[in-house]
Amino acid sequence: MSSAMRTRVKICGITSVEDGLMVSKAGVDAIGLVFYDPSPRHVEIEQACLIAKAMPAFVSKTALFVNPGEQYVRSVLENVQIDLLQFHGEESPEFCEQFGVAYMKAVRMREETDLEELSKCYASAAGLLLDAYKPGVPGGTGEQFNWGWVPSDCALPIILAGGLTAENVAQAIRKVGPWAVDVSGGVEATKGVKAPDTVKLFMQQVMSTVE
Repeated sequence: MSSAMRTRVKICGITSVEDGLMVSKAGVDAIGLVFYDPSPRHVEIEQACLIAKAMPAFVSKTALFVNPGEQYVRSVLENVQIDLLQFHGEESPEFCEQFGVAYMKAVRMREETDLEELSKCYASAAGLLLDAYKPGVPGGTGEQFNWGWVPSDCALPIILAGGLTAENVAQAIRKVGPWAVDVSGGVEATKGVKAPDTVKLFMQQVMSTVE
């Protein structure tokens, strides 16, 4: 079904000021900065600082972590203008809450995943980000999970990720009705470099679902 509300869009894995400005001009609501060494989209604090400072008003900056040390998160927050934390590992609600910054918790979806239980456990979260499950990979798999596993009503806002592209995002929004969608690899020319035409097409497809 079409939504009267515009689905919010985050583009993750921004690695340059140029890409940050390009996706902002294309109309995204948020960018994601990856603070996870093994990722090809990883950014150092210095680079993240430059990207965050260059962002225009009303574009949120999200910092993505995977089982980080507390001090590392604090170091990022002290040096980079961050609006939202995104945790992709086994972080406890207590760990996520301690920084005094809004956070969302990533969930690697399987058929038996109980989103109702997770919503209670992470009740303090600003949302649950649903990604594909792939053994040994914490996220950014570029793979899609079964959207039918997402219940029609969830206590927390749902951010849909996992294998989204300009070809399937409109269908995903109509099927799941998420608060937001999150894309990285689906709008890239190469890993960590976004493709302007693909970003524009992705945004057009998201807008096409608004009544």
